[in-house]
Amino acid sequence: MPSIGLLSLGCPKNLVDSEVMLGLLQNANFTITNNESDADILIVNTCGFIESAKEESIRHIFELSQLKENGHCKGLIVTGCLAQRYSKELMEEIPEIDAIIGTGHINDIVDVVNQTLKDEVRQSRVNDPLYIYDEYSPRLLSTPSYLAYVKIAEGCDNRCAYCAIPDIRGKFRSRPMESIETEVKALAARGVKEIILIAQDTTRYGLDIYGEYRLDQLIRMLGKIPELNWIRLLYCYPNRFTDKLIKAIAETPKVCKYIDLPMQHAADEILHAMKRPVTKQRAKELIHKLRSEIPGIAIRTSFIVGFPGETEEHFKDLLDFMDEVKFDKAGVFPFSQEEGTPAAEMPNQIHGKIKQERYHRAMKLQREISLYQNQRRIGQEMEVVVEELVDENKQVYAGRSSYDAPEIDGSVEFTSPVPLRVGDFVTVRIIRALEYDLMGELAQ
Repeated sequence: MPSIGLLSLGCPKNLVDSEVMLGLLQNANFTITNNESDADILIVNTCGFIESAKEESIRHIFELSQLKENGHCKGLIVTGCLAQRYSKELMEEIPEIDAIIGTGHINDIVDVVNQTLKDEVRQSRVNDPLYIYDEYSPRLLSTPSYLAYVKIAEGCDNRCAYCAIPDIRGKFRSRPMESIETEVKALAARGVKEIILIAQDTTRYGLDIYGEYRLDQLIRMLGKIPELNWIRLLYCYPNRFTDKLIKAIAETPKVCKYIDLPMQHAADEILHAMKRPVTKQRAKELIHKLRSEIPGIAIRTSFIVGFPGETEEHFKDLLDFMDEVKFDKAGVFPFSQEEGTPAAEMPNQIHGKIKQERYHRAMKLQREISLYQNQRRIGQEMEVVVEELVDENKQVYAGRSSYDAPEIDGSVEFTSPVPLRVGDFVTVRIIRALEYDLMGELAQ
Protein backbone atom coordinates (compact mmCIF):
# COMPACT_ATOMS: atom_id res chain seq x y z
CA MET A 1 0.00 0.00 0.00
CA PRO A 2 1.13 3.58 -0.54
CA SER A 3 2.87 5.29 2.38
CA ILE A 4 1.61 8.40 4.13
CA GLY A 5 3.61 11.10 5.90
CA LEU A 6 1.82 13.65 8.09
CA LEU A 7 3.20 16.84 9.59
CA SER A 8 1.08 18.22 12.44
CA LEU A 9 1.41 21.91 13.34
CA GLY A 10 -0.21 24.05 16.02
CA CYS A 11 -2.01 23.21 19.23
CA PRO A 12 -2.93 19.90 20.93
CA LYS A 13 -6.45 20.18 19.51
CA ASN A 14 -4.92 20.03 16.03
CA LEU A 15 -2.72 17.14 17.13
CA VAL A 16 -5.80 15.08 18.05
CA ASP A 17 -7.18 15.68 14.54
CA SER A 18 -3.87 14.48 13.11
CA GLU A 19 -3.99 11.34 15.23
CA VAL A 20 -7.54 10.60 14.09
CA MET A 21 -6.55 11.01 10.43
CA LEU A 22 -3.56 8.71 10.92
CA GLY A 23 -5.77 6.15 12.63
CA LEU A 24 -8.26 6.20 9.76
CA LEU A 25 -5.45 5.82 7.22
CA GLN A 26 -3.83 2.99 9.16
CA ASN A 27 -7.18 1.18 9.39
CA ALA A 28 -7.43 1.52 5.60
CA ASN A 29 -4.09 -0.36 5.38
CA PHE A 30 -1.96 2.59 4.34
CA THR A 31 1.63 2.56 5.59
CA ILE A 32 2.47 5.43 7.93
CA THR A 33 6.01 6.79 7.67
CA ASN A 34 7.97 9.40 9.64
CA ASN A 35 10.34 9.87 6.71
CA GLU A 36 8.87 12.57 4.49
CA SER A 37 11.13 11.67 1.57
CA ASP A 38 9.67 8.13 1.49
CA ALA A 39 6.00 9.14 1.51
CA ASP A 40 3.74 8.68 -1.51
CA ILE A 41 1.28 11.17 -0.01
CA LEU A 42 2.25 14.08 2.24
CA ILE A 43 -0.28 15.74 4.55
CA VAL A 44 0.26 19.05 6.35
CA ASN A 45 -2.23 19.64 9.17
CA THR A 46 -1.90 23.40 9.49
CA CYS A 47 -2.43 26.07 12.11
CA GLY A 48 -4.01 29.39 11.14
CA PHE A 49 -4.53 31.08 14.50
CA ILE A 50 -2.07 33.99 14.37
CA GLU A 51 0.30 35.45 11.79
CA SER A 52 3.42 33.59 12.94
CA ALA A 53 1.55 30.26 12.86
CA LYS A 54 0.23 30.98 9.37
CA GLU A 55 3.74 31.80 8.16
CA GLU A 56 5.07 28.55 9.63
CA SER A 57 2.32 26.57 7.91
CA ILE A 58 3.00 28.19 4.53
CA ARG A 59 6.73 27.56 4.89
CA HIS A 60 6.18 23.87 5.53
CA ILE A 61 3.73 23.58 2.62
CA PHE A 62 6.33 25.03 0.26
CA GLU A 63 9.08 22.80 1.66
CA LEU A 64 6.99 19.67 1.17
CA SER A 65 5.89 20.78 -2.29
CA GLN A 66 9.54 20.47 -3.33
CA LEU A 67 9.40 16.76 -2.48
CA LYS A 68 6.47 16.44 -4.85
CA GLU A 69 8.37 18.16 -7.63
CA ASN A 70 11.75 16.51 -7.09
CA GLY A 71 11.15 13.40 -5.02
CA HIS A 72 9.01 10.36 -4.35
CA CYS A 73 5.82 12.20 -3.36
CA LYS A 74 2.77 11.76 -5.61
CA GLY A 75 0.37 14.05 -3.77
CA LEU A 76 0.25 16.94 -1.29
CA ILE A 77 -2.81 17.43 0.91
CA VAL A 78 -3.32 20.44 3.19
CA THR A 79 -5.69 20.12 6.15
CA GLY A 80 -6.54 22.00 9.34
CA CYS A 81 -7.15 25.59 10.34
CA LEU A 82 -5.25 27.37 7.55
CA ALA A 83 -6.98 25.12 5.03
CA GLN A 84 -10.38 26.00 6.50
CA ARG A 85 -9.64 29.71 6.60
CA TYR A 86 -7.82 30.23 3.27
CA SER A 87 -8.82 27.30 1.06
CA LYS A 88 -9.44 29.37 -2.06
CA GLU A 89 -6.20 31.33 -1.76
CA LEU A 90 -4.14 28.19 -1.14
CA MET A 91 -5.57 26.41 -4.17
CA GLU A 92 -5.01 29.43 -6.39
CA GLU A 93 -1.51 30.33 -5.25
CA ILE A 94 0.10 26.91 -4.62
CA PRO A 95 -0.63 24.64 -7.60
CA GLU A 96 1.37 21.80 -6.03
CA ILE A 97 -1.47 21.28 -3.54
CA ASP A 98 -3.69 18.41 -4.72
CA ALA A 99 -6.38 18.63 -2.05
CA ILE A 100 -7.65 20.87 0.73
CA ILE A 101 -9.56 19.47 3.71
CA GLY A 102 -11.16 21.83 6.22
CA THR A 103 -11.57 21.19 9.93
CA GLY A 104 -15.04 19.71 9.41
CA HIS A 105 -13.93 17.02 6.96
CA ILE A 106 -10.97 15.26 8.55
CA ASN A 107 -13.02 12.03 8.51
CA ASP A 108 -12.87 12.20 4.68
CA ILE A 109 -9.10 11.73 4.66
CA VAL A 110 -9.09 8.15 3.32
CA ASP A 111 -11.39 9.03 0.41
CA VAL A 112 -9.35 12.14 -0.42
CA VAL A 113 -6.08 10.19 -0.37
CA ASN A 114 -7.52 7.50 -2.64
CA GLN A 115 -8.77 10.07 -5.12
CA THR A 116 -5.45 11.92 -5.05
CA LEU A 117 -3.61 8.68 -5.85
CA LYS A 118 -5.86 8.20 -8.88
CA ASP A 119 -4.69 11.56 -10.28
CA GLU A 120 -8.21 12.89 -10.27
CA VAL A 121 -8.98 16.61 -10.26
CA ARG A 122 -7.86 18.77 -7.37
CA GLN A 123 -10.26 18.68 -4.44
CA SER A 124 -11.41 21.18 -1.85
CA ARG A 125 -13.64 19.93 0.96
CA VAL A 126 -14.39 22.94 3.11
CA ASN A 127 -17.83 23.62 4.59
CA ASP A 128 -19.24 24.74 7.93
CA PRO A 129 -17.37 22.70 10.56
CA LEU A 130 -19.73 20.20 12.13
CA TYR A 131 -17.59 17.08 12.59
CA ILE A 132 -16.23 15.98 15.96
CA TYR A 133 -14.56 12.66 16.56
CA ASP A 134 -16.01 10.10 18.99
CA GLU A 135 -14.99 7.00 20.94
CA TYR A 136 -15.19 4.88 17.80
CA SER A 137 -12.72 7.03 15.85
CA PRO A 138 -9.38 5.24 15.52
CA ARG A 139 -6.38 7.20 16.74
CA LEU A 140 -2.70 6.61 16.10
CA LEU A 141 -1.13 8.31 19.11
CA SER A 142 1.90 10.47 18.37
CA THR A 143 2.51 11.37 22.03
CA PRO A 144 4.62 9.26 24.41
CA SER A 145 2.88 6.02 25.36
CA TYR A 146 1.97 7.26 28.86
CA LEU A 147 0.28 10.48 27.65
CA ALA A 148 -2.75 11.35 25.51
CA TYR A 149 -4.87 14.41 24.77
CA VAL A 150 -8.65 13.96 24.74
CA LYS A 151 -10.80 16.56 23.03
CA ILE A 152 -14.03 16.92 25.03
CA ALA A 153 -15.60 19.56 22.77
CA GLU A 154 -15.03 21.28 19.46
CA GLY A 155 -15.52 24.84 18.26
CA CYS A 156 -16.15 28.02 20.23
CA ASP A 157 -19.00 30.44 20.93
CA ASN A 158 -17.02 33.13 22.76
CA ARG A 159 -16.31 35.50 19.85
CA CYS A 160 -13.40 37.30 21.47
CA ALA A 161 -12.53 40.36 19.40
CA TYR A 162 -9.05 39.18 18.41
CA CYS A 163 -9.85 35.54 17.58
CA ALA A 164 -10.92 33.76 14.37
CA ILE A 165 -11.40 30.32 15.95
CA PRO A 166 -15.25 30.39 15.85
CA ASP A 167 -15.05 30.89 12.07
CA ILE A 168 -12.39 28.20 11.70
CA ARG A 169 -13.72 25.56 14.09
CA GLY A 170 -17.44 26.32 14.13
CA LYS A 171 -19.93 26.48 16.96
CA PHE A 172 -19.15 24.97 20.36
CA ARG A 173 -20.25 21.35 20.53
CA SER A 174 -19.61 18.97 23.39
CA ARG A 175 -19.10 15.24 23.21
CA PRO A 176 -21.38 13.11 25.43
CA MET A 177 -19.85 12.14 28.76
CA GLU A 178 -20.21 8.43 27.97
CA SER A 179 -18.26 8.86 24.72
CA ILE A 180 -15.37 10.52 26.53
CA GLU A 181 -15.40 7.93 29.31
CA THR A 182 -15.29 5.06 26.81
CA GLU A 183 -12.36 6.64 24.96
CA VAL A 184 -10.40 7.34 28.14
CA LYS A 185 -10.92 3.80 29.41
CA ALA A 186 -9.61 2.45 26.11
CA LEU A 187 -6.58 4.73 26.27
CA ALA A 188 -5.90 3.70 29.87
CA ALA A 189 -6.09 0.04 28.84
CA ARG A 190 -3.34 0.80 26.29
CA GLY A 191 -1.05 2.11 29.02
CA VAL A 192 -1.87 5.82 29.02
CA LYS A 193 -1.38 7.25 32.53
CA GLU A 194 -1.89 10.98 31.94
CA ILE A 195 -5.02 12.28 30.21
CA ILE A 196 -5.15 15.94 29.21
CA LEU A 197 -8.68 17.23 28.61
CA ILE A 198 -8.80 19.93 25.93
CA ALA A 199 -11.32 22.10 24.11
CA GLN A 200 -11.32 25.71 23.05
CA ASP A 201 -13.19 26.42 26.30
CA THR A 202 -13.25 23.39 28.61
CA THR A 203 -15.29 25.12 31.31
CA ARG A 204 -18.21 25.50 28.86
CA TYR A 205 -18.31 21.70 28.50
CA GLY A 206 -21.81 20.23 28.52
CA LEU A 207 -23.84 23.44 28.27
CA ASP A 208 -24.94 22.83 24.68
CA ILE A 209 -26.13 19.22 25.13
CA TYR A 210 -27.08 19.06 28.82
CA GLY A 211 -28.18 22.63 29.48
CA GLU A 212 -25.63 22.97 32.30
CA TYR A 213 -21.88 22.97 32.86
CA ARG A 214 -20.70 19.40 33.44
CA LEU A 215 -16.93 19.50 33.56
CA ASP A 216 -17.11 18.81 37.29
CA GLN A 217 -19.16 15.65 36.71
CA LEU A 218 -16.88 14.55 33.88
CA ILE A 219 -13.67 14.72 35.91
CA ARG A 220 -15.28 12.90 38.84
CA MET A 221 -16.31 10.15 36.42
CA LEU A 222 -12.85 9.88 34.84
CA GLY A 223 -11.20 10.01 38.27
CA LYS A 224 -12.64 6.57 38.98
CA ILE A 225 -10.65 4.89 36.19
CA PRO A 226 -8.06 2.89 38.15
CA GLU A 227 -5.27 2.80 35.55
CA LEU A 228 -4.94 6.59 35.36
CA ASN A 229 -2.44 8.60 37.42
CA TRP A 230 -3.20 12.14 36.26
CA ILE A 231 -6.09 14.03 34.68
CA ARG A 232 -5.10 17.51 33.54
CA LEU A 233 -7.35 20.42 32.49
CA LEU A 234 -6.35 23.02 29.91
CA TYR A 235 -8.10 26.17 28.62
CA CYS A 236 -10.43 26.93 31.57
CA TYR A 237 -12.13 30.28 31.04
CA PRO A 238 -12.39 32.34 34.26
CA ASN A 239 -15.97 33.50 33.74
CA ARG A 240 -17.31 29.94 33.76
CA PHE A 241 -15.34 28.50 36.67
CA THR A 242 -18.07 27.22 39.00
CA ASP A 243 -17.89 26.36 42.70
CA LYS A 244 -18.83 22.78 41.74
CA LEU A 245 -15.79 22.58 39.48
CA ILE A 246 -13.45 23.92 42.17
CA LYS A 247 -14.82 21.34 44.62
CA ALA A 248 -14.46 18.51 42.07
CA ILE A 249 -10.81 19.42 41.40
CA ALA A 250 -10.09 19.59 45.13
CA GLU A 251 -11.84 16.29 45.90
CA THR A 252 -10.65 14.17 42.94
CA PRO A 253 -7.12 12.95 43.75
CA LYS A 254 -6.20 12.10 40.15
CA VAL A 255 -6.99 15.59 38.86
CA CYS A 256 -3.75 17.59 38.71
CA LYS A 257 -3.82 20.63 40.97
CA TYR A 258 -2.95 22.72 37.94
CA ILE A 259 -5.23 25.18 36.16
CA ASP A 260 -4.71 26.87 32.81
CA LEU A 261 -6.71 30.10 33.15
CA PRO A 262 -6.26 32.36 30.10
CA MET A 263 -6.79 35.95 31.26
CA GLN A 264 -5.46 37.84 28.17
CA HIS A 265 -5.28 41.15 30.07
CA ALA A 266 -6.03 42.82 33.40
CA ALA A 267 -7.12 46.36 32.53
CA ASP A 268 -10.93 46.35 32.52
CA GLU A 269 -11.13 48.71 29.55
CA ILE A 270 -8.97 46.38 27.44
CA LEU A 271 -10.83 43.27 28.64
CA HIS A 272 -14.07 44.92 27.57
CA ALA A 273 -12.63 45.81 24.16
CA MET A 274 -11.44 42.22 23.79
CA LYS A 275 -15.01 41.03 24.58
CA ARG A 276 -13.71 39.03 27.51
CA PRO A 277 -16.60 38.71 30.01
CA VAL A 278 -14.51 39.04 33.16
CA THR A 279 -13.14 41.92 35.22
CA LYS A 280 -9.85 42.24 37.03
CA GLN A 281 -11.61 42.14 40.40
CA ARG A 282 -13.60 39.03 39.47
CA ALA A 283 -10.41 37.32 38.33
CA LYS A 284 -8.64 38.16 41.58
CA GLU A 285 -11.54 36.76 43.59
CA LEU A 286 -11.48 33.54 41.58
CA ILE A 287 -7.72 33.10 41.95
CA HIS A 288 -7.97 33.69 45.70
CA LYS A 289 -10.72 31.07 45.93
CA LEU A 290 -8.74 28.55 43.86
CA ARG A 291 -5.68 28.97 46.07
CA SER A 292 -7.61 28.81 49.32
CA GLU A 293 -9.77 25.80 48.40
CA ILE A 294 -7.11 23.85 46.46
CA PRO A 295 -3.91 24.24 48.54
CA GLY A 296 -0.69 24.12 46.52
CA ILE A 297 -2.43 24.66 43.18
CA ALA A 298 -0.34 25.93 40.25
CA ILE A 299 -2.10 28.48 38.03
CA ARG A 300 -0.99 29.22 34.50
CA THR A 301 -2.30 32.07 32.36
CA SER A 302 -1.71 33.89 29.08
CA PHE A 303 -1.69 37.58 28.21
CA ILE A 304 -1.87 39.63 25.01
CA VAL A 305 0.12 42.86 24.91
CA GLY A 306 -0.24 45.61 22.35
CA PHE A 307 -3.99 45.19 21.84
CA PRO A 308 -5.49 48.17 19.93
CA GLY A 309 -5.89 51.13 22.26
CA GLU A 310 -3.62 49.71 24.97
CA THR A 311 -1.96 52.70 26.61
CA GLU A 312 1.10 52.67 28.82
CA GLU A 313 -1.30 53.02 31.75
CA HIS A 314 -3.23 49.92 30.64
CA PHE A 315 0.03 48.01 30.29
CA LYS A 316 1.19 49.13 33.73
CA ASP A 317 -2.15 47.90 35.09
CA LEU A 318 -1.32 44.50 33.60
CA LEU A 319 2.17 44.45 35.12
CA ASP A 320 0.79 45.43 38.53
CA PHE A 321 -1.77 42.63 38.28
CA MET A 322 0.93 40.11 37.39
CA ASP A 323 3.09 41.26 40.28
CA GLU A 324 0.19 41.10 42.74
CA VAL A 325 -1.29 37.75 41.70
CA LYS A 326 2.02 36.03 40.93
CA PHE A 327 0.89 33.35 38.50
CA ASP A 328 3.05 30.26 38.70
CA LYS A 329 3.40 30.26 34.92
CA ALA A 330 2.39 32.72 32.20
CA GLY A 331 2.74 33.09 28.46
CA VAL A 332 2.83 36.54 26.89
CA PHE A 333 2.01 37.16 23.22
CA PRO A 334 2.16 40.34 21.12
CA PHE A 335 -1.24 41.11 19.56
CA SER A 336 -1.65 39.66 16.07
CA GLN A 337 -3.87 41.69 13.73
CA GLU A 338 -5.97 38.88 12.24
CA GLU A 339 -8.10 39.77 9.24
CA GLY A 340 -11.79 39.12 9.66
CA THR A 341 -11.74 39.79 13.40
CA PRO A 342 -13.20 42.94 15.01
CA ALA A 343 -9.86 43.82 16.61
CA ALA A 344 -8.16 44.00 13.21
CA GLU A 345 -10.36 46.96 12.28
CA MET A 346 -10.11 48.81 15.57
CA PRO A 347 -8.48 52.25 15.67
CA ASN A 348 -5.30 52.96 17.61
CA GLN A 349 -3.35 49.91 16.46
CA ILE A 350 -0.08 49.58 18.37
CA HIS A 351 3.25 49.80 16.56
CA GLY A 352 5.20 46.55 16.34
CA LYS A 353 8.19 47.94 18.22
CA ILE A 354 5.99 48.93 21.15
CA LYS A 355 4.39 45.47 21.18
CA GLN A 356 7.81 43.84 21.32
CA GLU A 357 9.04 46.18 24.03
CA ARG A 358 5.98 45.43 26.17
CA TYR A 359 6.34 41.71 25.50
CA HIS A 360 9.92 41.73 26.80
CA ARG A 361 9.01 43.80 29.87
CA ALA A 362 6.15 41.46 30.77
CA MET A 363 8.28 38.35 30.24
CA LYS A 364 11.09 39.78 32.36
CA LEU A 365 8.65 40.29 35.22
CA GLN A 366 7.18 36.81 34.79
CA ARG A 367 10.64 35.21 34.89
CA GLU A 368 11.19 36.82 38.27
CA ILE A 369 7.77 35.64 39.47
CA SER A 370 8.34 32.11 38.15
CA LEU A 371 11.64 31.90 40.00
CA TYR A 372 9.95 33.10 43.19
CA GLN A 373 7.18 30.50 42.84
CA ASN A 374 9.65 27.72 42.03
CA GLN A 375 11.79 28.58 45.05
CA ARG A 376 8.73 28.00 47.23
CA ARG A 377 8.78 24.38 46.02
CA ILE A 378 12.24 23.72 47.50
CA GLY A 379 11.99 21.02 50.15
CA GLN A 380 8.69 19.70 48.83
CA GLU A 381 8.17 16.16 47.56
CA MET A 382 6.18 15.87 44.34
CA GLU A 383 5.09 13.17 41.95
CA VAL A 384 7.01 13.26 38.66
CA VAL A 385 6.61 11.29 35.44
CA VAL A 386 9.97 10.18 34.02
CA GLU A 387 10.41 11.43 30.44
CA GLU A 388 14.11 11.15 29.65
CA LEU A 389 17.42 9.72 30.84
CA VAL A 390 19.68 12.80 30.71
CA ASP A 391 22.98 11.32 31.96
CA GLU A 392 23.34 7.54 32.20
CA ASN A 393 26.64 7.68 34.11
CA LYS A 394 25.27 9.97 36.81
CA GLN A 395 21.73 8.53 36.67
CA VAL A 396 20.16 11.93 35.98
CA TYR A 397 16.59 11.93 34.69
CA ALA A 398 14.20 14.62 33.47
CA GLY A 399 10.45 14.61 33.85
CA ARG A 400 7.40 16.68 34.66
CA SER A 401 5.51 17.19 37.87
CA SER A 402 1.74 17.36 38.08
CA TYR A 403 2.24 21.15 38.05
CA ASP A 404 3.71 21.10 34.50
CA ALA A 405 1.89 20.53 31.21
CA PRO A 406 3.86 18.94 28.34
CA GLU A 407 5.38 21.21 25.70
CA ILE A 408 4.29 24.28 27.69
CA ASP A 409 5.86 24.37 31.13
CA GLY A 410 9.18 23.51 32.71
CA SER A 411 10.71 20.21 33.76
CA VAL A 412 12.08 18.51 36.86
CA GLU A 413 15.63 17.16 36.60
CA PHE A 414 16.64 14.73 39.32
CA THR A 415 19.09 12.03 40.32
CA SER A 416 18.13 8.45 41.12
CA PRO A 417 20.20 5.70 42.76
CA VAL A 418 18.13 3.08 40.90
CA PRO A 419 17.37 2.72 37.17
CA LEU A 420 14.02 4.13 36.05
CA ARG A 421 11.97 3.73 32.92
CA VAL A 422 10.36 6.41 30.79
CA GLY A 423 6.74 6.63 31.88
CA ASP A 424 7.41 5.70 35.52
CA PHE A 425 5.74 7.89 38.14
CA VAL A 426 8.09 8.56 41.06
CA THR A 427 8.37 10.88 44.06
CA VAL A 428 11.08 13.55 43.85
CA ARG A 429 12.35 15.87 46.59
CA ILE A 430 13.09 19.36 45.24
CA ILE A 431 16.49 20.77 46.24
CA ARG A 432 17.03 23.64 43.81
CA ALA A 433 14.93 26.02 41.68
CA LEU A 434 15.60 27.78 38.40
CA GLU A 435 13.36 30.29 36.60
CA TYR A 436 11.32 27.61 34.85
CA ASP A 437 12.77 24.27 35.94
CA LEU A 438 13.31 22.41 39.21
CA MET A 439 16.17 20.19 40.35
CA GLY A 440 15.82 17.34 42.82
CA GLU A 441 16.57 13.81 43.90
CA LEU A 442 14.54 10.64 44.12
CA ALA A 443 12.82 10.53 47.50
CA GLN A 444 13.88 7.51 49.57
